[in-house]
Amino acid sequence: MATSSVSKGCFVFKPDFKKRKISVPIEEYFNKGKNESEDSKLRFETYQLIWQQMKYETEQLQEELNKNLFDSLIKFLQKCHSGFQNNSRDWGYQIKLREIPTAALILGVNVTDHDLTFRSLTETLQNNVTPYIVSLQARDCPDMKHFLQKMFSQLVDCCVDVESKEEEKDVQKKTHCSMDSLSSWYINVTQTDPGKPGKKRNSSQCQPPPVVLILKDLESFTTKALQDFIIISSQHLHEFPLILIFGIATSPVIIHRLLPHAVSSLLCIEIFQSLSCKQHLTTVLDKLLLTTQFPFKLSEKVLQILTNIFLCYDFSIQNFIKGLQLSLLEHFYSQPLSVLCCNLSEAKRRITFLSDNQCENIRRLPSFRRYVEKQAAEKQVALLTNEKFLKEETQSLLENLHVYHTNYFLVLRCLHQFTSSLPKYPLGRQIRELYCTCLEKNVWDSEEYVSALQLLRMLAKDELMTILQKCFDILKSSSEKQLGGTAKRIEELLAQFQSPDAEVKEEEDASGSQSKGLQKTDLYHLQKSLLEMRELRRSGKKQTKFEILREKVVSFIDNLVREYLLPPETQPLHEVVYFTAAHTLHQHLNAAPRMALHTALNNPYHYLKNEALKSEEGCIPNVAPDICIAYKLHLECSRLINLVDWSEAFATVVTAAEKMDANSITSEERNEVIHARFIRAVSELELLGFIKPTKRKTDHVARLTWGGC
Repeated sequence: MATSSVSKGCFVFKPDFKKRKISVPIEEYFNKGKNESEDSKLRFETYQLIWQQMKYETEQLQEELNKNLFDSLIKFLQKCHSGFQNNSRDWGYQIKLREIPTAALILGVNVTDHDLTFRSLTETLQNNVTPYIVSLQARDCPDMKHFLQKMFSQLVDCCVDVESKEEEKDVQKKTHCSMDSLSSWYINVTQTDPGKPGKKRNSSQCQPPPVVLILKDLESFTTKALQDFIIISSQHLHEFPLILIFGIATSPVIIHRLLPHAVSSLLCIEIFQSLSCKQHLTTVLDKLLLTTQFPFKLSEKVLQILTNIFLCYDFSIQNFIKGLQLSLLEHFYSQPLSVLCCNLSEAKRRITFLSDNQCENIRRLPSFRRYVEKQAAEKQVALLTNEKFLKEETQSLLENLHVYHTNYFLVLRCLHQFTSSLPKYPLGRQIRELYCTCLEKNVWDSEEYVSALQLLRMLAKDELMTILQKCFDILKSSSEKQLGGTAKRIEELLAQFQSPDAEVKEEEDASGSQSKGLQKTDLYHLQKSLLEMRELRRSGKKQTKFEILREKVVSFIDNLVREYLLPPETQPLHEVVYFTAAHTLHQHLNAAPRMALHTALNNPYHYLKNEALKSEEGCIPNVAPDICIAYKLHLECSRLINLVDWSEAFATVVTAAEKMDANSITSEERNEVIHARFIRAVSELELLGFIKPTKRKTDHVARLTWGGC
């Protein structure tokens, strides 16, 4: 492309859209750089299928959780709108007419989830209340002028007619935005065709719809702009029916902190509380992980990382779901046998088509090797040599794993019903806490479990019956019939509690009740003897029928836990469905930008993978990027760095082992180029925050990191 110009200039060449770079299919990344990778495309398709199902479930769950909140908001807005149209001459109504209806929406500190909530709220209000919805953020409204301009531009966009929209935008550019112009525009639009903009409204067609203004982040708005807007809007409320919705992340008290009493008295405020973030997280875990609908599962450490990020950083459900998606993707990327992580019938079908390499991958699994070691010698030989027998056994093991998960989650919910109401919550108040404990180890070996059983032995009759009824409902609600005998046993226990005259076999104490003399005088043996005597008195006391029944219930739930709540590591082939790479997930989610930057500048080969950049520790290759050379040189300096010495050292490294042609470039020109490269490298280090100018010495800079000032 040749260009000619009389003066110096900048020429822009648009890219040729015909020559497009050929994009690599996403499933090819599952090959991990190998020429051939079995089932990579199938694994990617399985990942996409499971993720789409999970995404759909989360969207449906979000709609269900927001339904009650949105319904109450719609009723409030419709009630306020009908009040605008009421022509009552009551003195109290005339006073209230000057108050702007305001809905204070308490959403919580999970600010990253607010956009999704407001987006759903806007769609719901447009379908049910009014087409005139305006959403403003504090960064767009620093003063009253920008406040009205943004509001007017969004109101114009609400018009359905494209031609009228363009005309109104032209009018907006020519005229100054004010509440008078907004009121005139609203009257003009609603009088010409009041029923046209609305999609669905419960109010009559003759009533013009109100204008709903959503302030997404109320805490960030400037006090003056907010006060001026409320005062002016209250004066035009009879001709411009405005309803405010405040998005609040902290507390309703922020309204009175931002607005004085004279301004807040112009608002008719009603508070609406959204669902708690922790309750939302519990519901998401219940729908996605504590179910057999999705075969993919998380190990205890991975789940702990995701919940810790949620509870300690942002309380964001969306970020938690993204972390879950990353875990799912990493599992299908790193585990070749994840091709079997699908529904049971499809997994059995895929097992029949497994190749010899995949069969060897099954034999290498630690859980399968432990399973083989427990078998008889003949079966061991068949599992290690016969491919057909191995596939049949794998199908059986996957079916057992499915049954294990079905029983596991049912018993887990029953145990949670028993322990969630105990004092001080020894096994946790939320089911996710109990789930993490059961994933980590044998829960019956923990002190918290022993403490929970002791507290269960002190429950009253009505409490026990309520818990047993909940457990019975949980088992009956399941479509699986593996625990049918357990449900019948709970029903029998409930019947025994309800019939006080039922015959109950009392256990007789086999040990004698004769008291022992205190023969030892030291403290240890004295305490031991006293404890033995107390146990003898307890055992010698005759138990009531209720106490015997209560002990039966505690023993019953204890046997269920020991039989069905085994850790996943005890199950063969658990690696197929469980993602356990907690370290990899931690590296992706808990970013350490300082260490990453230090690694990139100190060892550029780590990211660039250029063989020429390989060097021994302590050496500085001259082919490294200029900023890397300058960075490694500045690490050798003290708090104050002499720019002259730094420049000379930089030039020495750059020109090392170079054979410059005397005819190609002069030494002066070469020095100028090296000096320019050094200045650029120093400027980049200053931009990254490693150095700063200092007033102590004009030709020095100060270090800011790793021992700097």
